[in-house]
Amino acid sequence: MSNPPSPSDQSYTYADAGVSIAAGNALVRAIGPLAKATRRPGADAELGGFGGMFDLKAAGFNDPLLVAANDGVGTKLKLAIEWDRHEGVGVDLVAMCANDLIVQGAEPLFFLDYYATAKLDNGIAERVVASIAEGCRQAGCALIGGETAEMPGMYAPGDYDLAGFCVGAVERDRVLTGREIAAGDVILGLASSGVHSNGFSLVRRLAADRGWKLDRPALFDADRLLIDILMAPTRIYVASLLPLLREGAIKGLAHITGGGLLENIPRVLPDGAHAVIDADAWEQSRLMAFLQAQGAIEPEEMARTFNCGIGMAVVVAAERAEAVAAALSAAGETVHRIGAVEAGTRGCTVRGSTETWSARSDWTATHHHG
Repeated sequence: MSNPPSPSDQSYTYADAGVSIAAGNALVRAIGPLAKATRRPGADAELGGFGGMFDLKAAGFNDPLLVAANDGVGTKLKLAIEWDRHEGVGVDLVAMCANDLIVQGAEPLFFLDYYATAKLDNGIAERVVASIAEGCRQAGCALIGGETAEMPGMYAPGDYDLAGFCVGAVERDRVLTGREIAAGDVILGLASSGVHSNGFSLVRRLAADRGWKLDRPALFDADRLLIDILMAPTRIYVASLLPLLREGAIKGLAHITGGGLLENIPRVLPDGAHAVIDADAWEQSRLMAFLQAQGAIEPEEMARTFNCGIGMAVVVAAERAEAVAAALSAAGETVHRIGAVEAGTRGCTVRGSTETWSARSDWTATHHHG
């Protein structure tokens, strides 16, 4: 009878600790074609090196400034994991970064992702990376690299997390600063595709407390499952906005993320400018009405928690508002004229009438920036 090996005799491998180098290499080979499909001038999108390169000259820039953004998807990933809905979260990841670049006038150029999990499931990872590649295609940027990390003990079995990093460029004389925004300017709102990627901690809390049947048709849309409505990918506004930015037709842009309309619009305003948003100007989506009703959420709280149906705010001179709205509509956006800029303390006021957003009386919510 042989004796079991003593601790000093046992030969360990990385796989014994739960990390598979072979699985990681197989994933890199599998996602190579996905990255190649995102090629654009300036990037050949080959994976496998220690870093990704980008040629600004080949992309057509003369005197560019680089603009960088990074973000994650947040607790929306918990729903993706629990309900096996991985096909949209990569679009969310790219959108949260690319939409943050376009608001500064920058064209997204390249993207890198970070995928971390307890144990690599190549089937799920490929679906996620395919979704990231789709987001890059929509944003016009190249997926030039990334990192996949297996970390047993750091994450619960089956969990994963995502982070994204995007770099864009803008010609020095085309940077969108918002300095020229003034009283009288018009604010247009571009419709969101749903909740996007903010507010999901509250969504998940409501789902648990109210016992939502996520795998059933939504109460407000019998043709779609509630989980699919909630998981709709964030809309990427880059392609619609870039031509207008190059024309100099836009004074300012605000990506409506955490903090909602109230807190995001003031970020692009100069001192002495106050945005006034009329909640009566567009119809509340059935999804937002459902969330509000389920949580008995006050209108003021809605205005600082969810995008309320507006994913991007566009500030334009009054005389250009009609032409810009028409161009954005032609590019596939749903456009609402949601407010105007007035003289006042830098900030934003959202106001609505009785019954707008289920209000019992006329209401206003104001946020002063900084």
